[in-house]
Amino acid sequence: MPITIYGIKNCDTMKKARAFLDRKGVAYAFHDYKTQGIDKAKLEGWAKKAGWETLLNRAGTTFKKLPDNDKGSLTEAKAIKLMLAQPSMIKRPVLELGGGRILVGFRPDDYAAVK
Repeated sequence: MPITIYGIKNCDTMKKARAFLDRKGVAYAFHDYKTQGIDKAKLEGWAKKAGWETLLNRAGTTFKKLPDNDKGSLTEAKAIKLMLAQPSMIKRPVLELGGGRILVGFRPDDYAAVK
């Protein structure tokens, strides 16, 4: 099963997640959506699996700097549009494990089961 980790290269959480996988000897591909982009179908698929609320990084400065009218009354469609326009708003990392399974965010206990 191919594993792909999605995120932004210089993100501290990404560095921790990648270091964890490296220490465990887990092979993975890295997709930097700042440089490689992310497509709408991928985001919609993740939103169906994890929920758009989980996928949207509301704690980051990119989201916090949005005008109040963009932050208010969010829907899945609006959140996906925001994440497509500014991939920094996607919670990091997103780990695709094959078989349709994903992990959003980095929690060592969840990553410990990754092979």
